[in-house]
Amino acid sequence: MRLLALAASAAIFTAASTLSPVALHAEEKAAEAKSDDKSAEDRLEPFPATKSIRQSAVIGGKTVNYTATVGALPVKDDKGKVIGEVVYTAYTVPGRATDRPVTFAFNGGPGAASVYLNLGAIGPKRVPFGAQGDAPSDPAVLRDNPNSWLDFTDLVFIDPIGTGFSRSRVDEEQSKKAFYSADADIHYLSRIVYDWLVANDRLTSRKYLTGESYGGYRVPRLAYYLQTQMGVGISGMTLVSPYLDPPAIGEDDALSPLPWMIAYPSMAAGHFERQGLHLDDATMGPVETYMRTQFVQDFLAGPRDKAATDRLSARVAELTGLDPAMVRRMNGRVDIATYLREIRRDQGLIGSVYDSNYTAYDPFPASASPQYNDPLLTTLIAPTTSAMVDFVTRQVGWKVDARYNALSYDVNEKWDRDDTDSPVSDLRRAISIDPKMTVDIVHGWDDLSCPYFASRLIVSQMPDFGVENRVRLHMYPGGHMFYSRSDSGEMMRQDVMASYRARG
Repeated sequence: MRLLALAASAAIFTAASTLSPVALHAEEKAAEAKSDDKSAEDRLEPFPATKSIRQSAVIGGKTVNYTATVGALPVKDDKGKVIGEVVYTAYTVPGRATDRPVTFAFNGGPGAASVYLNLGAIGPKRVPFGAQGDAPSDPAVLRDNPNSWLDFTDLVFIDPIGTGFSRSRVDEEQSKKAFYSADADIHYLSRIVYDWLVANDRLTSRKYLTGESYGGYRVPRLAYYLQTQMGVGISGMTLVSPYLDPPAIGEDDALSPLPWMIAYPSMAAGHFERQGLHLDDATMGPVETYMRTQFVQDFLAGPRDKAATDRLSARVAELTGLDPAMVRRMNGRVDIATYLREIRRDQGLIGSVYDSNYTAYDPFPASASPQYNDPLLTTLIAPTTSAMVDFVTRQVGWKVDARYNALSYDVNEKWDRDDTDSPVSDLRRAISIDPKMTVDIVHGWDDLSCPYFASRLIVSQMPDFGVENRVRLHMYPGGHMFYSRSDSGEMMRQDVMASYRARG
């Protein structure tokens, strides 16, 4: 966030006090004009110097000693002027740095800091969040993360401009142009990756990218841009609950079965989990087969075909656990919001789009339309923010007078949402360039914000690129932040570690 406090110079007031009222007024006007002419850069207090501390954590059953570093890298325009500063948190294991891979991690939003991957999934410390029963008022205490990736790769968590402590140094209009669009985002973040590598003598290390949600949209495009424009080869990517094909996930096109095809398997997964069934390919396979076959046929027949719509509605009600009469009234086209509100209406509970089995009480259950924020999203902001600020300012000692934005609604609102350039295209291009690149796409079965079946359909349309399983798809119990479940976090760790180690 910007630091807006601006103190007047004592020298101006001292000199002005000896002037006549007319001269004083003129001097004040001149001072105001000079102040107005100041750029956003002049109004900001400088960030502290880079700061490091030594820590340790038990990861994978072994103690790992590492250095935690917090610092900022400048973003410059084509004239060399600093227009922004990106704050990062790096965890590195001492020794021969070039022998260890380094992974750059991004969250999504747009408008999310990297704290969720850092303190929830793969960093050396974690704060509990995302489990049923967690509350915003729970103590934000960091503990060792046994599922961290730090034992097999160094980690650099990057907060894009407007998130975390990262900030723009130009006005709002310039900031939108420089930072808040899909292309601008890729260009300046690629340079940040490059600059970190140069500053830390890591250009010869193996380099990986990881992105969650919209970060999964970023990462394929970052990889291709780094390969082709920055001269930085990427050894592999991990896309965590990725937002890979935005148009397919929307629900506005009634002519296309895709939005429902993509969402219904995750609705079914939530229903199966509530029934106590184990989620795996054996459980979900028949659902996926139905979606690819009979569902499409009955959907395209249209509501005027009563037999097809009856058949489709009955099957959707069976898969989701929703009231069959309600599903039939909707012609078998149940939107996500309705599903999340209806699955436990008799209990007065609503589910989260990030995990339908994470619930909270509906504050206005009698309202005809939903009047609540997502229960998981609103619960996790407090512990992650408090834990991260305490870690940066007290433990590391990187003192900064600014608000920390774990999730910036302001950035999200200002974002230029141009989804015409699919990251899938850059994913294909990046893989085709580098025959050694590995890609892991990981999902929670229950996620309705970025449903796993979208990735399943995307991967099934890809060529094999000469080697079987160049792109590997993994699903785990849980939702968007499935890693908040320890067992799922451990499974992801094992799958990703296998990919890193297979590269040598």
